[in-house]
Amino acid sequence: MKTRTLGNSGLEVSALGLGCMGLNFGYGPPVDDETGINLIRAAVDLGVTFFDTAEVYGAYINEELVGKALAPVRDQVVIATKFGFEIDENGTQSGLNSQPQHIREVTDASLRRLQTDHIDLLYQHRVDPNVPIEDVAGAVQELIEAGKVRYFGLSEAGVEVIRRAHAVQPVTALQSEYSLWWREPEEQILPTLKELGIGFVPFSPLGKGYLTGKMDETTHFDSTDFRNKVPRLSAENRKANLVFVELLKKIADRKQATTAQVALAWLLAQNPWIVPIPGTTKLHRLQENIAAADVELSADELREIEDALAELTAHGDRYPEAAQKMINR
Repeated sequence: MKTRTLGNSGLEVSALGLGCMGLNFGYGPPVDDETGINLIRAAVDLGVTFFDTAEVYGAYINEELVGKALAPVRDQVVIATKFGFEIDENGTQSGLNSQPQHIREVTDASLRRLQTDHIDLLYQHRVDPNVPIEDVAGAVQELIEAGKVRYFGLSEAGVEVIRRAHAVQPVTALQSEYSLWWREPEEQILPTLKELGIGFVPFSPLGKGYLTGKMDETTHFDSTDFRNKVPRLSAENRKANLVFVELLKKIADRKQATTAQVALAWLLAQNPWIVPIPGTTKLHRLQENIAAADVELSADELREIEDALAELTAHGDRYPEAAQKMINR
């Protein structure tokens, strides 16, 4: 597996990470512990060194799973987790909370669940409008000075917040959605990250599974799958958006690759400091995704994709309204 460095930070990770959320949160019934641990350890064996989780995934059980799986190889991997939500006694997310004292408390809890003495990359999961970002960055800076955290990250933050945070504590990475059919970060976010020397970690690089080409308007999601609520993934919009999959398939057939691999290779080609974190629950999909790091798109192919995308419009919002309100731009 090739490696990449997240911005100017010096944090080196595998060119593709593993988003662990879907193993037991968000995408239908959770896998059992043995399956999840085996998949994460298979990723390590295949060269993945970058693993992404969060306290709110479950809540808490995803961090516990990641901690169990990576404990034997802790010194070989980079673990990223996140804070920023209030979680009630039932484990339900009940609003935002990035108060400094809360950050300190939940970081200690994450360390216990992850079975480690440090978190490599700690993200603010969502920008809290009630807490100045300077206070958030200062709290993480204290955790870095205490040795509990190594690097600071933001998720779904806008340009102003990124700049203000970075002025207090250098931001190593921004995590936001980015893919062939969601390119909003290109407008302001990516130029700002390049200017400041901040890495970019795209989540949902495969469009929540859609860009794999394995979905159409007849696809049924489990009742617990959050994709039931995603406007872009309604049956009507899944049918309308097949033009994106057709474009990927055209390139994939020529490259003897899969549509998922082309979608990931396109992201990797955008900038050398971009590290996508596709998730999966299946070993063969993990192997397929990782192989995307070896798919090279030529300048002509990238231009062909760019020209085709200029003519396409994605149907449907990427988030339901309530989730969209938590995005800071």
